[in-house]
Amino acid sequence: MKTIFQKENITEPALFTPFDTTKKIKDFPEICVSTFSENIIQKFASMKNAEKIAELYTANGALPVYKISYKDQEIAFYLSRVGAPACVAGFEEIIAMGTKKFVLFGSCGVLEDEKVKKNIIIPVSAVRDEGTSYHYIAPTTEIKATEHSIQILQSTLEKCGYSYVCGKTWTSDAIYRETVSAIRERRQEGCLTVEMECASMLAVSQYRNIPFAQFLYGADNLSSEKWEIRDLQLYGLTNAEKYMLLAFECGLAL
Repeated sequence: MKTIFQKENITEPALFTPFDTTKKIKDFPEICVSTFSENIIQKFASMKNAEKIAELYTANGALPVYKISYKDQEIAFYLSRVGAPACVAGFEEIIAMGTKKFVLFGSCGVLEDEKVKKNIIIPVSAVRDEGTSYHYIAPTTEIKATEHSIQILQSTLEKCGYSYVCGKTWTSDAIYRETVSAIRERRQEGCLTVEMECASMLAVSQYRNIPFAQFLYGADNLSSEKWEIRDLQLYGLTNAEKYMLLAFECGLAL
């Protein structure tokens, strides 16, 4: 039996698009970086060379969009909402404003603790256990990141002195339904991590033809049958501001 996600008319135009609802901004930075930590965004928004240039409007309230000068290049940045639909909506509207390249980073659940350890994770593909991606590209079990984005992330991380591991991620819509059997199945498929946005963001980037790169850092541990909540400092939240600068470097290279 087919599910609603098995769409046959995936190329049919939408009734309205972000280009109908979002005004293009003159001289909007070509590079945009986003993350899910309000503290990181506020830290960089408070810097002297940062300024607010736009807002993303939602029923939850407006999200400021800022720009900052980094190595003589203007880079936009803003706080992404957690979860694929909300994260994608912001991405779509930022594209409509004028950005040409996009870097996203954030924390994730770790499914293979021995393999991930304290490394940054580069998702090379994502299991599409969410709904948003199916509205952009044809149904498949997984979606792959581009070789270009993977190479950019690898070379930038190496240049900046960060250790990393490449692997598959599991994009899920249901944070409280990550069962032991589902986790075991994803691990058998080769997934190192679980998060809520990657598959959808990859799909949108392909659909809109926007160069996109994403990296993750581990948070809670789901690699055993007992959930282990960890202080994010164990996985470098104290370094999260450095991750923002790392994202800027990835954007410049992208």
